[in-house]
Amino acid sequence: MAAAVDVRSDYTSADLRRCARRSGDADQVRRLLAVALILDGGSRGEAAKVAGVTLQIVRDWVLRFNASGPDGLATRKAPERASILNEEQRARLAAVVEAGPIPAAHGVVRWRLADLAQWIWDEFALSVTRHTLGRELRAMGYRKLSARPRHHGQKPDDIVDFKKASPPVWRRSRGGYREERR
Repeated sequence: MAAAVDVRSDYTSADLRRCARRSGDADQVRRLLAVALILDGGSRGEAAKVAGVTLQIVRDWVLRFNASGPDGLATRKAPERASILNEEQRARLAAVVEAGPIPAAHGVVRWRLADLAQWIWDEFALSVTRHTLGRELRAMGYRKLSARPRHHGQKPDDIVDFKKASPPVWRRSRGGYREERR
């Protein structure tokens, strides 16, 4: 079994508890209190039990604390996944989306994500799922919009006939407010 990693000694357990009181991050508070317990002379097992984690996680917390102090125990954002398309490919995709499809060349009258994914495969030999492509387009500032469907036999003159008229303005009822019944 490997030897336990020593905790840096420039902070006392009281300092860590003070940092925990000021912190608004609940996970950082839990980590700080576990390290403070170790500085008080408690075992790593006790710290893991109090924090509700395994010994390996407590060891990772000690390493993060040793490297960056109390700020190293703050909750960090996970790194984002790298984009499949590079800047040049993204620019060409934006140009194609802005220009719209050519029905004779592309075989579609409007772009769908599946059609754009096929275009990306044809142009760049990159396989992109519709979900990923939708996320890419959203990051580029595009939103999914589609026109309201219209029946092919719809006549503009008939729209006026079937439109619902607004109800008449409210009128007072004939009787008084407190009319007695007889």
